[in-house]
Amino acid sequence: MAVDHDRLFKELLQTFFGEFIHLFFPQAYEAIDFDQLKFLSEEVFTDVTAGERRRVDLLVETRLREEDVLILVHVEPQAYYQKLFAERMFIYSTRLYEKYRRRIMPIAIFSYDTPRHEPSSFGWGFSFLEVLRYHFFSVELKKCNWREYIRQDNPVAAALLSKMGYTEEEKVQVKLEFLKMLVRMELDPARMQMIAGFFHNYLVLNEAEEQTLREEIRMLDRKVEDIVHNNLDYYWDKATLQRGVEQGMEEGLEKGIEQGLVQGKLEEARRIIGKFLEARFGEAGVRMTDQVAAIDDLTQLERMADSLFMVNRLEEAEQLIAEASSK
Repeated sequence: MAVDHDRLFKELLQTFFGEFIHLFFPQAYEAIDFDQLKFLSEEVFTDVTAGERRRVDLLVETRLREEDVLILVHVEPQAYYQKLFAERMFIYSTRLYEKYRRRIMPIAIFSYDTPRHEPSSFGWGFSFLEVLRYHFFSVELKKCNWREYIRQDNPVAAALLSKMGYTEEEKVQVKLEFLKMLVRMELDPARMQMIAGFFHNYLVLNEAEEQTLREEIRMLDRKVEDIVHNNLDYYWDKATLQRGVEQGMEEGLEKGIEQGLVQGKLEEARRIIGKFLEARFGEAGVRMTDQVAAIDDLTQLERMADSLFMVNRLEEAEQLIAEASSK
């Protein structure tokens, strides 16, 4: 399943906007009044030349502390290389200024898997006259060394560790430090799960790496181990469920699937999904477990679970379960 980068980044930044600004732009953080935040509705512009409709990802209205004037903060996460991206940022700013007539603080977040040089300005001029020079803040995540952020009790830093610069050999250590950060921050369960959901979409361990991580966690303080497992158990279970289903299918191809084994896997899958629903949606999640219990096709249940673990809204979960139950 494709990752919805725009949705993940938008949810992260809307929930922890102040923490994001503080992490990467401390001077701007001191100047902005975060008690006056207002997330504006989605802005869509028509690019007649390119024949496309462009959407501004995140637009925030706030005030400057000393001047007491309204400004706009425009944040644009970019998950893939685009040659004319700097020009697009400039066009967004001009359109927004034309509509709101307010100063705009533009920010680009580059989350490519491969680091590359990205310009943070746009303009034109002549040998005899510089006509325009437009600048915007930029964060190039792959150029951020993850080790420089693990001592900060900042939920945005924790989530974005998954997109920072680390090697394949460092993946287990990155995830371990991420879990330790969550424990230190003592977030409420909903925010902790949201941060964990973001992280797990981008840093995925294989079975051997997950086992190494479990062993590392067991060596930590018992309190840390308990908090990690109590709050993030369904992520372990997701990996277990997927591996169990794959293993069961392989056994079935080789020697046939015994009815008792299938039933056992069904019950385990239902238990795991039920635990996830309760952790994510509380009482509303518990009420959906009866529908899950009615699904008796293991393949269908696995497909539903794979989609279900990606959602954050109750309505999306209800729709997925309803669709699976009707098949």
